[in-house]
Amino acid sequence: MRKIIYIISLCMAVGLAACGTSGKQAKTKSQQAEFVKDPLTPEQRRKFDYYFLEAVRMKQKGEYDAAYELYQHCLDIYPTSGAALYEIAQFYMYLGQEEKGEQALKQAVNMMPLKQAVSSDESNFWYKQTLASYYERKRNVPRAITVYENMADQFPSRLEPLMSLIDLYNQTKSYQQVINTLNRLEELDGKSEQISMEKFRMYLLLGDQEKKAFTEIESLSKEYPYDMRYQTILGDVYLNNDKPQEALGIYQRILKEEPGYAPALVSMASYYQKTGQDSLYRMQLDTILLNDNVLSDTKMEIMRQLILQSEQGTKDSTQIVSLFQNILKRPQQNADLAMLCAQYLLTKKMEKEAVPVLHQILKLDPENKPARLQLLSYAIRDNNLDEVIQIAKPALEYNPESLEFYYYLGIAHHQKGEDDEALDVFTRGVKQINEKSDKGIASDFYAILGDLYHSKEMHAEAYAAYDSSLVYNPDNIATLNNYAYFLSVERKNLDKAEEMSYRTVKAEPNNETYLDTYAWILFEKGRYTEARIYIEQALRNKGDKSRTIVEHAGDIYYMSGEKGKALEYWKKADAMDETPEDGSTPPTEKEKKRLKQKIAQKKYIAE
Repeated sequence: MRKIIYIISLCMAVGLAACGTSGKQAKTKSQQAEFVKDPLTPEQRRKFDYYFLEAVRMKQKGEYDAAYELYQHCLDIYPTSGAALYEIAQFYMYLGQEEKGEQALKQAVNMMPLKQAVSSDESNFWYKQTLASYYERKRNVPRAITVYENMADQFPSRLEPLMSLIDLYNQTKSYQQVINTLNRLEELDGKSEQISMEKFRMYLLLGDQEKKAFTEIESLSKEYPYDMRYQTILGDVYLNNDKPQEALGIYQRILKEEPGYAPALVSMASYYQKTGQDSLYRMQLDTILLNDNVLSDTKMEIMRQLILQSEQGTKDSTQIVSLFQNILKRPQQNADLAMLCAQYLLTKKMEKEAVPVLHQILKLDPENKPARLQLLSYAIRDNNLDEVIQIAKPALEYNPESLEFYYYLGIAHHQKGEDDEALDVFTRGVKQINEKSDKGIASDFYAILGDLYHSKEMHAEAYAAYDSSLVYNPDNIATLNNYAYFLSVERKNLDKAEEMSYRTVKAEPNNETYLDTYAWILFEKGRYTEARIYIEQALRNKGDKSRTIVEHAGDIYYMSGEKGKALEYWKKADAMDETPEDGSTPPTEKEKKRLKQKIAQKKYIAE
């Protein structure tokens, strides 16, 4: 026998309830007396029970080969055991030997003792359920129906066989049989909307049973005369089956008793629409949409339909926007309608109108991340740092796990020169990083944290942060560059700095900042000829706009023996704007003083 690694789920789901040695529920003494005498001797029964329970244990452990062999031992002892045959059938089904599986299942059902077979024994139910399911998979509907009908008779309190029969009779278009089965289900489970509606549908499908169809729905409303929902359903059935006047009478009666009853208001709007009374239809919609008792879900569905109609017609957004504005002036149950409005406005590129709606969403639902991110994107685009802070700061309370808000809040503080605040935000942010966090975002977090630490001359903390950044993303180019540059400035670990910097140049060979860093590391290592190659390349790639790069060029030219050219570049750097175009930090007083000393003394002065 080939190795079995998995058995069909049904058997596993049934478990011990379906696969026990006897499969019997607790019985009274009189009930037990009805069962035929055990065909096994005490010794055989002892062995059978041992093998069966051991097989169950092996199956639960996933040792299916062993379980199969043990079930076979059970059948050697008791060839007509329904429980063992059932289990063996599952193995055959899994192995694709469906005929053998079917045969075993039939035996499992048929080999039950006579009195037990007609009882409501739980094991027998599941044996038959499995057999019926097998026939369904094989699309042998007649046989499946036969088994389910037998189950319905044998287990009159169970709903499952009847539900399956309804489905199968529908498949075969046996509409009268569906009705008969629904009647049986109704006797068992009581009258319900679902059953009545399905019977209504079946009567209409029969073609000549329209009166019975409407009588069915009428009986439902009579069964629950004080439940307006069923009265409304009756009206809807009339309306959807070309009986508008009957529907109108019911709606009017409901609204006379309960003027604000939302489902009837909606149904009345449908009546006006179907009868071509457009002005009344619009008025009715306004009544519904401005009714505080109408559920938000109902209003949402109406607005979706109106949007769809508008897009399929004139595509004029004026009326839709006006409706939304009127609705949102009313107290809201939740933020759903405001979200739908915002989505519609953004689709229509009505950003100005969307902004106050997005703010309303946050008032209703402060945890709404999409709305906050949308507002944040506008503030970032406009470089409105104060607005970024105002939007992102509350998010740390409502969405503490969302790294985006820490990131943008920290960056905003940093760009405003509020490095203490920025450091605090990023320090809190990295605490939210876990195994599920985006590795790229985590890497950037530590990279910026490293920059902030370095700006405060906390060099050990900065390098630890850069190391963490590279753990999450070894190819984080910004981290590699800054880490390498700061090491070169301190003249520490220059070999490590060179290796990291070379990777950035290889990744972006035309990036003037990365070229400058690499050139400067080579300079610090005394490799002036190589340094000149890379600094000149940096200058050709807009590096001549950077005060730092131009000054570095002067230093490299000086150490390469071109003192005149060095002086030229130092003077050029000194004349440049102290607010760099490349976004780098302005020079310190110490740095400005040193540059002037180079010019005055016409020689390189080390940092």
